Amino acid sequence: MLIAVVELLALLGLFVGPVWFFGGLTLALCMALLVLLLLVLVQTWKAQRLEVWLSRPNWREELAWGGIWGEIVQRIQRQLRQHDKQLSTSDQRLQYFLQAIQASPNGVTLLDVEGRIEWCNATACNHLGLDDKRDVQQHIVHLLRDPSFSKYFAQQEHEGEIVIDGRSPSLAQMPKLSIQLHRYGEGQHLLLSRDITLVTLADAMRRDFVANVSHEIRTPLTVLSGFVETLMSIPLEADEQHAYLHLMAVQAARMQTLVADLLTLSQLEGSLPPGKHETVSLSEVMSQVASDAASLSAILSGQLGDERGPVHELVFDKSTPWCLLGVRTELFSAVSNLVSNAVRYTPAGGVVRAGWFKVPDGVVFRVTDTGPGIAAEHLPRLSERFYRVDRSRSRETGGTGLGLAIAKHVVQRHGGELRIESQLGKGSTFMLFFPASRVVDLTAN
Repeated sequence: MLIAVVELLALLGLFVGPVWFFGGLTLALCMALLVLLLLVLVQTWKAQRLEVWLSRPNWREELAWGGIWGEIVQRIQRQLRQHDKQLSTSDQRLQYFLQAIQASPNGVTLLDVEGRIEWCNATACNHLGLDDKRDVQQHIVHLLRDPSFSKYFAQQEHEGEIVIDGRSPSLAQMPKLSIQLHRYGEGQHLLLSRDITLVTLADAMRRDFVANVSHEIRTPLTVLSGFVETLMSIPLEADEQHAYLHLMAVQAARMQTLVADLLTLSQLEGSLPPGKHETVSLSEVMSQVASDAASLSAILSGQLGDERGPVHELVFDKSTPWCLLGVRTELFSAVSNLVSNAVRYTPAGGVVRAGWFKVPDGVVFRVTDTGPGIAAEHLPRLSERFYRVDRSRSRETGGTGLGLAIAKHVVQRHGGELRIESQLGKGSTFMLFFPASRVVDLTAN
């Protein structure tokens, strides 16, 4: 600024001084006014040039302007560059923040003061059936038509959460959502949605499990307590006492079997996956399973003494040229449970076939029976704990309802899967698939 004043005084002295010397004071004043007018016109033109430059989008262009106007342009450009850098940094941080929210497994929806949608992530779109483009500025209550949510949204305080049904193309697989509102800013709301379908199913399974265990144990306990009361209150003959004690032993054995199966399931669920350090001979497993199946068939016949024997046609392929890498007790339990189920549910005179077979990606243990078969609607739930197609039939044959659950856990722990095929009136086929990584081919040596 000082330099500009000095330049102005120098310019006046250059033009006004000679005129004053030769023409007098009046002419010098006129010359000074003329010079000032010329300077005002020049500065006005430069100001208009600056205004035109400021209105152009390409403000980053370097200008060869000198003097105070050049300094003004440089300072403006410097401030604009700093502002652009700050905007770029803020936009980058915003994008990182939005990407992080998009990656969240929970749904996030931003609502304005009126409850209209400002933004939502992809998870919220899937949970609530929203469209992140079309539904912006739409009221959330108009899109999420659930009476419990409408009542929850209308509350002044939203301390807890509510559970509503999510969006699904299938009514049979309706997801459950946990919804919670949080106030932020100047009256805006953050709507969080969380898929709790698996948690709900697990809680329902836990309740069913407790109820089933209680029911399964209560039945033999009731029978035992009845027998004990009878023995204590009524004098019986020796043969009658023996019959009662035999029935009591059967019920006690039933409870022991149930507890043993529950402990087996607990150990399977709570232990680490089996390693590959133990080699299990499938031929030895099949020999033991075949012997147990023959004994079970004989027990189910109801015959006594020398007449007692298997009442099923048991066809087992005991010579198996493979071994499995895993835990022998678990593998035997899985195979034995499938075979015992086939024997229990196949009528007398029926056929039970069992054996191991090679498939391109491993080996499979297959059990086929000629029993009554299972309806298709029961197949998806057969491996659930205590699930029975015919509860009375299961109790008559001594089953606990945990055999298939144990078999499924064992095969999954060994990297395989359980498959079930059945037709009513034609029998059933149960298969355990084991991956090739756990198969040792004895013929290769």
